[in-house]
Amino acid sequence: MEYVIEMLNIRKEFGTFVANDNITLQLRKGEIHALLGENGAGKSTLMNVLFGLYQPEGGEIRVRGEKVDIENPNIANDLGIGMVHQHFMLVEKFTVTENIILGSEPKSGLTVDRATARKKVMDISEQYGLRIDPDAKIEDISVGMQQRVEILKTLYRGAEILIFDEPTAVLTPQEIQELIQIMKRLIEEGKSIILITHKLKEIMQVADRCTVIRRGRYIGTVDIDETVNEDRLAEMMVGREVNFDAEYSKADPQQVVLDIQKLVVKDSRGLEVVEGLDLQIRSGEILGIAGIDGNGQTELIEAISGLKKPESGKIFLNGNDVTGFTPRKVTEAGVGHIPQDRHKHGLVLDYTIRDNMVLQTYYKEPFSKRGLMNYKAVAEKAKALIEKFDVRTPSVDVPARALSGGNQQKAIIAREVDRSPDLLIAAQPTRGLDVGAIEFIHEQLIKEREKGRAVLLISFELEEILHVSDRVAVLYEGKIVGIRDPKETTEQELGFLMAGGKRGEETV
Repeated sequence: MEYVIEMLNIRKEFGTFVANDNITLQLRKGEIHALLGENGAGKSTLMNVLFGLYQPEGGEIRVRGEKVDIENPNIANDLGIGMVHQHFMLVEKFTVTENIILGSEPKSGLTVDRATARKKVMDISEQYGLRIDPDAKIEDISVGMQQRVEILKTLYRGAEILIFDEPTAVLTPQEIQELIQIMKRLIEEGKSIILITHKLKEIMQVADRCTVIRRGRYIGTVDIDETVNEDRLAEMMVGREVNFDAEYSKADPQQVVLDIQKLVVKDSRGLEVVEGLDLQIRSGEILGIAGIDGNGQTELIEAISGLKKPESGKIFLNGNDVTGFTPRKVTEAGVGHIPQDRHKHGLVLDYTIRDNMVLQTYYKEPFSKRGLMNYKAVAEKAKALIEKFDVRTPSVDVPARALSGGNQQKAIIAREVDRSPDLLIAAQPTRGLDVGAIEFIHEQLIKEREKGRAVLLISFELEEILHVSDRVAVLYEGKIVGIRDPKETTEQELGFLMAGGKRGEETV
C-alpha cells in the first residue's frame, strides 16, 4: 500500500499535558482521509506537527516513504504539504492576488511582477474550479470566498497534500456543498486530503477512510462504506452512545419577553437589511430563526444585544423599552448573548479563561468589592463552570486563544447560560462543536426554556432549528416571511421560504 504521509506513534506534550499520545495516521495517495475527534481531542495539534508548526516529542513522519524532519512550515511546503487553517491567515487590506502570492512573489527585476502573478492565480483558479475575483480586497469578500483564497494559497505553492482544519465551521450549507465539490475536484486532479472535522454527515459524504482520536489517543481507523454509519463514528469519538433524536418536553409559552416592533437596521454599508421587522418571543419557548446567511440575522442580533443602534422601531424586554441600550445595559436588563463570532464578540483572546468567565459580572460581588477584584472567587467560579460544561483546558490560567475553537465556544456558553437570563440569544451556539457537545448544548437550551426563559436560536443548520425550536420564523431580506410549527413543516418548505419562494402567512 502506497502512503504519501505516515505519522507513526506521534507524541506531543505541552508541559505536563499530553496532547497527542502515540498517534498513528496514514494517508493514501488520492484519498480523502477524515481525522475525527471531540473538541480538544488533539486533531489540530497533530496536523500542526505535520505542518511544522509544532515539534513532536516522539514518533516519526514519513513523506512518500522517506523519513523527514519538518522543522517549520517552509519545509512542509517544500515537501508538497499545504494547510488550510480553521481561522484564516489573510491580510484584510490586501487583494486576493496579493494574499495568494505573499512570500512567493514572482519578480521582474526588483519589483513584483503583478501581471504574471495575477495570470498564474487565475490559471490555478480555473483549473480547480475555484472562482474568485483576483482584484477584490479580502475585507470585501464572503467567508466562503476567503476560504477559496486559502486553498489557492496552498495550490500556488505546489501542494500535493492538503490539510483542511475544520473547513466547514464558518460556512453556510450552500458553501459547504461547494467545498465538498472542490475537494472531490482536487482528488480528481491527483491531490490527497486530510480533513479535520467532527461533522459526521460530511465524513459519510466525502471521506474514504476515517481515523478517530479521543482525548489525545488513537482509537482506530475505519473505511467509510456501508458497514460504518454515523452512530458508530459518534460512539468511537465520544466513547458512548449519542442520542441524535432526543425527545424534549412540550413547551408551555407564557408572557411576552421580547417584543420587536417595526425594527429597521442598516448594515456597515448603510443599506437597510432589517426592514420593518415584527417579532415576539414568550417565556418558556425557543424561537428558531431560519434563513440564508446575509438576510439580516447579524444586524438583528446586534440591535437586540446593543451592538448596533436601530434606525427606527422599538425593542421591548419584559415590557420595558430597551431600544438603543448599550450592551452592558442590555445585559443588566436580562439578556444573555452567545455571539456568532466568538473571537470578535465572545472572548478577549489574550485574557485567561478565568477572566473570560466573568466578563459580564466581574464588577459585581463576590468577584469585586469597592473596586478591588477577588481573584479567588473568580477562579472558583471559572473552575466550577469548566467542570460543569466540560471545557477542555489545562488550567483556568491559560489564555483563551490557546483553547480549541470548540472549547472556546463551550466557555462562552457556560458563562452566558450560567446567568440564566430572561432572554438568551443563541447565535450559531453549536458551531465548531462535536456531536457530544452539541447534544449537551441542546439540553442546556431546553433547560433554560423549562425554567421559563425565552430563547432566540439563530442557526444555519436547519436540522438543528427543527430539532430544538418550538416555533420557527423564516427570515428573508430582512423580514419574517413565515412562522411554522417544526412538527408540521419540513426542511424543503423552510428552504423554499428562505429562498423567497413566497411570502408566507403566519400559521402559529
